[in-house]
Order: sequence, then C-alpha cells, then structure tokens
Amino acid sequence: MSNSQIVKDFIAAWEARSIDAILSFMAPDAHYLNVGLPEAVGHEQIRAMLTPFLGGAKEVRWTVHHIAETAAGVVLTERTDDFVMADRTVSLAVMGVFELKGGKITAWRDYFDVPGFQRQMA
Repeated sequence: MSNSQIVKDFIAAWEARSIDAILSFMAPDAHYLNVGLPEAVGHEQIRAMLTPFLGGAKEVRWTVHHIAETAAGVVLTERTDDFVMADRTVSLAVMGVFELKGGKITAWRDYFDVPGFQRQMA
C-alpha cells in the first residue's frame, strides 16, 4: 500500500471521528505539530491534543485538493478541513506533511492560519 493511501485512510479515520483509529495509523512515538501551537509526541499527548477537536465536532470533513508523495515517501496534502460544531462550522485551509516509516505516520505537521482558527473558535 502506498503512503498516499495510508494518509487517505488516516483522513477517513478523522471523518469517522475515531481517535483510536486515528492513533492506529501513527507510530507510538509519532510527532504531531500544528505549526504555531505546541508539539505533541506519542499517543498519549496526541490523544490529548486531538480529543477536543473531535469531541466538539458533530461532523468532520477533510477535502483533499492535492496529494503528492515524494520519492522518499513523504506525503504532502493541500486540503480544507471542516469541523461542524453545534453552532458553527470551522473551516481551515491546511497544508499537511506526513512522514511515514513501516506503514505508520512518524511525523505529521500541519500549516494553517492559527489566528484565523482562533477567531472562528471564539
């Protein structure tokens, strides 16, 4: 299975809002960074960071506009992430970078407009 397909399946786990499924795609010592926010390392810290996103959302949609895989197996995604809350939809334009080893995500970095996200969450 290609790394791009693994990332697509990872996205499907997000859309299913299953934290356990999301973590199953990640190495136990994976690094997760929303650039501009603190980094989370390992399943416990990643779970703590992701749970508020999933817990507050009735629906999660990630629309992938472009996906590419480098010769080294790094997967790049340009996407729009929508989190449908009880009273609003938070929509983020995101550039994501996924590094994989042995079929697991070992590093995940998302680049997006943090102040824009914070305004939408206020």
